[in-house]
Formats: sequence, C-alpha cells, structure tokens
Amino acid sequence: MSDITNKKERRLLRHARVRKTISGTAHKPRLVVFKSSKHLYAQVVDDSASQTITGASTLSPEIRTACEGKSRTQLAEDLGKLIVQRCREKAIAQVVFDRNGYKYHGIVKTIAETVRSENLLA
Repeated sequence: MSDITNKKERRLLRHARVRKTISGTAHKPRLVVFKSSKHLYAQVVDDSASQTITGASTLSPEIRTACEGKSRTQLAEDLGKLIVQRCREKAIAQVVFDRNGYKYHGIVKTIAETVRSENLLA
C-alpha cells in the first residue's frame, strides 16, 4: 500500500497527474472545480497568461440568496449555470474541464454536465 494515507495528499497527486495533460489557453481556458466542506467554487483560468478570467461560488450573491433548503447537487447545478453565464459575458466559447483531482461523480459531475448542456464544455 502507498505511504500516502491522507485524502488531501492523494487528491493533490491525482490533480498533478491530470494537470500534466490539461492546460487552458486564451481560446479554450480551463474550468477548475473546488469543493470545501461547506461551499463549491468554480473558476475559469488561462494558464498561458497565468490569469483567472472569471469565477463563481456558492458564496456569490446570485446563488447565496437561493442557497437555503437546497441540496449540494442542486447548488452545483446553479453554480454551473452561473459560471456559464459569466463565461458568455466574457465571450468564452469553450472550456476544458479540470476536476481538480476529485472523482467524477456527484457534485463534480453535476457541474460538468450543466456546463456541457449549455455547449460550453467540449
């Protein structure tokens, strides 16, 4: 068995492995998802310029007011719609999805499918 037993360390190793192949450009930036124990975050990053283009989270005023009484998967869907709206405002046509080392199910999958349904994710 591996020496690495900490969940966070394992996730960061998975993230580093995926980041070897995924990179965002000005024409097709990277959509990164992060989830904490309370909130969800998504940001669109241009790696060639080392710059965050736009971002959204469950702390954003558009989602925060409607947060109460919803499940985390419903919040993930709202977050996906908000990040699509903000990408459209910045004239971003497509993004590359970076799951940030998390497993592709539940919240992460909901965000990805919401973005994909809006034709933002290739």
